[in-house]
Amino acid sequence: MENMVRIGAAAAALGLSVDTLRRWERDGRIAFERHGGQRYLRAEDLARLLRERSAHDHTSARNRMAGVVVAVQRDGVMAQVDLACGPFRVVSLMSREAVDDLGLRPGMTATAVIKATNVIVERG
Repeated sequence: MENMVRIGAAAAALGLSVDTLRRWERDGRIAFERHGGQRYLRAEDLARLLRERSAHDHTSARNRMAGVVVAVQRDGVMAQVDLACGPFRVVSLMSREAVDDLGLRPGMTATAVIKATNVIVERG
């Protein structure tokens, strides 16, 4: 298949899972061609996706929540930043240096970028 990339190779190049690319296909974001039961993406479509991702997204995190900083608590090394993102409260623990570099303070807008594979909270 000249100028065609298998779905697994496309996923690896984009830093995504094969499941994500399948979901994008269902959502109409990309179109695969099928040959012998395998999904292939045109090389030019992969190049376009790579350009789009590099222009808009420098991480593989998929969850972004725009909000407003409501509190910043600093200690010697660490800081806690509380954001109101719609009806949700998002809390981030980061270095004090990062908070200072970003200039985070209550009232300013910010985006919580969330990348987690597991979140487990239990009681009792």
